Amino acid sequence: MNSLNNFLFIVFPYIAIAVFFVGSVYRYKSSRFKYSSLSSQFLEGKKVFWGIVPFHFGILLLFVGHLVVFLFPEAVLRWNSDPVRLVLHEAIGFTFGISVLLGLTILIVRRWFNPRLRVVTNRMDVFIELLLLSQIILGCWIALGYRWGSSWFASDLSPYLWSIVTLDPQIAAISALPVVIKLHIVGAFLILLLIPFSRLVHFLVAPFHYIWRRYQVVMWYWDKKDIRDPKTAWQATRPKNN
Repeated sequence: MNSLNNFLFIVFPYIAIAVFFVGSVYRYKSSRFKYSSLSSQFLEGKKVFWGIVPFHFGILLLFVGHLVVFLFPEAVLRWNSDPVRLVLHEAIGFTFGISVLLGLTILIVRRWFNPRLRVVTNRMDVFIELLLLSQIILGCWIALGYRWGSSWFASDLSPYLWSIVTLDPQIAAISALPVVIKLHIVGAFLILLLIPFSRLVHFLVAPFHYIWRRYQVVMWYWDKKDIRDPKTAWQATRPKNN
């Protein structure tokens, strides 16, 4: 058991981090035009909204929440020292977990049961979706079955993660955690390892500069409904030969 813990919580995290950095740089250098999520909205645009919005907002806020606990564990413990704030903290985190679960479920059903999307779905897409689904289910399970996760995250997981960063892994506390929490930790490192080989790589080139970019004004000089009608020609005016 000690050798398994050493591999999962010492060796594997460094493998995942190395593959993430090297693989991400190599993929960007070799095929930067495929460095995206390969949007499928033009194949199906109705259901995608109801899945992608709760999924992205939920996953972003959960990531920020985990990051805050990792970076500022002492401040989080002080915040959680008040029972009301602790319950509020846990409730907000669980709510966004449910948001991710619902959004991801809609996206999975959409991709698996839409003939158009199945054509552009590969094995890695299926594996990543199942991995994300299992990871969020484990997270919700932990939130319900092992209460006050933000506090023991700050007390046990944050020191472990910092020990990984400082190249001095300390896994004594991690080794004593329940299996479901261990699976959640290993799943997080597995997702990190697979990012360069999947659609998840698109978050590395997310257009955050759009936030402070000036609004782009789009002006239409023709009837959009007429132009987009499949029964009409592709152009407003028929081309002429010279």
